[in-house]
Amino acid sequence: MTDLVLLSGGMDSTAALAVSQHAGRLGAALSIRYGQRHAVEIDHARAITEHYGIQHYILDLSAWGALLSGSALTDPSVDLPYGHYAAESMKATIVPNRNATFLSAACGVAISLGHDQVVTAVHAGDHAIYPDCRPEFIDALNEAIALGTEDAVHISAPFVHVSKTQIAAIGADLDAPFELSWSCYEGGALHCGRCGTCTERIEAFRDSGVPDPTVYQSQAA
Repeated sequence: MTDLVLLSGGMDSTAALAVSQHAGRLGAALSIRYGQRHAVEIDHARAITEHYGIQHYILDLSAWGALLSGSALTDPSVDLPYGHYAAESMKATIVPNRNATFLSAACGVAISLGHDQVVTAVHAGDHAIYPDCRPEFIDALNEAIALGTEDAVHISAPFVHVSKTQIAAIGADLDAPFELSWSCYEGGALHCGRCGTCTERIEAFRDSGVPDPTVYQSQAA
């Protein structure tokens, strides 16, 4: 009974790995290339799996991502929005049906590798913007996956009702290597400190009281 954890390289999925390990279920991690702006996060995901000593698989869905226009994460013609996720402009970061695609693909990979559960780190802060990160979606997809695989694999979303601030605290308690994680939408040498994921990361560490190991470009300037 083992988990295949969807690992973006960010702090949420890093904490999800730590939770899986703490439960004695950690099997392997899967990262996905989907034509995102940069591959820095994949490099950080690799470092995280090396930290845990587990197998790291990479699924290339770049051709799928290339067909998805209109998202700042996959379409270079769309400007990357800066600021907090509460801003209307952050809807530009929606990648159509991304989570549904990732989870469905990951479930097939999990079965082939002998894992019975796929772990996703979607959290409560995602609900306002991303419809495929909401509890009702996870429940519905879980039911569909169970029907489509005769209960061979299930989806676990341990943070679906948990805030990012709480995730920072949970991860810290489990010694998650947040210093290895990458959240920034930009692919520079440092986190930009301005994009939605950087803003949310800064806020989560600050509000949880967990020391932020990140160096931001604004701090280095």
